[in-house]
Amino acid sequence: MSEFALLSVPVVAALVGWLTNWLAIQMSFYPVQFIGIGVVGWQGVIPRKAEKMAHICIDRTLQRFGDLNSVYQKLEPQRIVQQVVAQVTPRMDEYIDEVMYEVQPVLWDNLPLFVRARIYQWARQQLPSRIEELVEDFGDDLDELVDLKALLSRELRNHPDLMNRIFQQAGSVELQSVINRGALIGGILGAMLAPLWVMYPEPWALPLGGFLIGFATNWFAINLIFSPLKPRRLLFWKIQGLFLRRQDEISDIWARLVADELITVEKVADAMINGNQGARTRAILQKHLRPMLDDSVVMKLAAQVSVGMTGYTDLKRAMNEKAVNATRDVFSDPTFNKERAPVVAGVLSGQMKALRPDEFQDILRPAFREEELQLMVVGGVFGALAGLVQFVAVSQLSMPVLGF
Repeated sequence: MSEFALLSVPVVAALVGWLTNWLAIQMSFYPVQFIGIGVVGWQGVIPRKAEKMAHICIDRTLQRFGDLNSVYQKLEPQRIVQQVVAQVTPRMDEYIDEVMYEVQPVLWDNLPLFVRARIYQWARQQLPSRIEELVEDFGDDLDELVDLKALLSRELRNHPDLMNRIFQQAGSVELQSVINRGALIGGILGAMLAPLWVMYPEPWALPLGGFLIGFATNWFAINLIFSPLKPRRLLFWKIQGLFLRRQDEISDIWARLVADELITVEKVADAMINGNQGARTRAILQKHLRPMLDDSVVMKLAAQVSVGMTGYTDLKRAMNEKAVNATRDVFSDPTFNKERAPVVAGVLSGQMKALRPDEFQDILRPAFREEELQLMVVGGVFGALAGLVQFVAVSQLSMPVLGF
């Protein structure tokens, strides 16, 4: 066996280690959507398990350290009241006209202008106090009105790449380090394989060795990310799982992306209105809007004259629906959402940073744990193919030397 053939073993093993670790990382992220036929195919581990990781994170943070109500208080409810009033007041006359034209357009047109003006004025005067009570009521029941896990599931189905971005932004240096260490580990294992191949120069030796190297380097790659849980000193180095070592940075990035794209004021409001508790949300709206009709003698009489006693109920219903639509308009304001996002991000980030290493690991590791064996086997298969190619190449090079 030539010296070149022996030297090629650790070199190819290093290449296998680098390639299989690179492949494991790529298979963790891509493809974002499932590609295949039936159950045969692949989707990146992280996008496929994004909902599970998000749910675990919510369990470990909001449901452990607080709830949506506590986050809501930090959003400064008075600021929300100001936003609603500022957005709705300029359009109050328009909203009332739309409701009345929907219920009784002819009668509303024939109502004296001074009466309509009194109704507009009364509504504008009542709006701040009604909105303040409404916002306070919602804040008390927010945890029951919003199914946070359902909201996250829906949004992550629409943004399957979100978890990818969290990992890639937070751990780009670490992920590249895992790939590079794969080459180092592969080279070391290859150097151990070379003398064994000299002792047992069988056709299966290099493919089997390649499989073990590919399998082992992927195992090392996954464990480098998550182990050890706590910092440990090894000679001159302090070692800890690469992502655990970056808990603070990952927490900040996770919280920012979630606050910017998942748990926004707009989406929470939409979940309140259209979620499982949407009927209850509408009942709360109606409870606070009804006094705007009932508490004003002028407005009540004008409404009853305009639409009749039977139509008065329809008027309340129409007002309620208009309030729902107005709520969507108010909380879809990009500036307001952007302004409030750092508050939500600060709460989530602080709670994630407070997790113990084992709790923080539990957010990320379960998704990989279910797929680890597949990733390692794929790495082993590529290693075996590389070993087979190397054996064939070495055999071809050795033929003239051996006299074949």
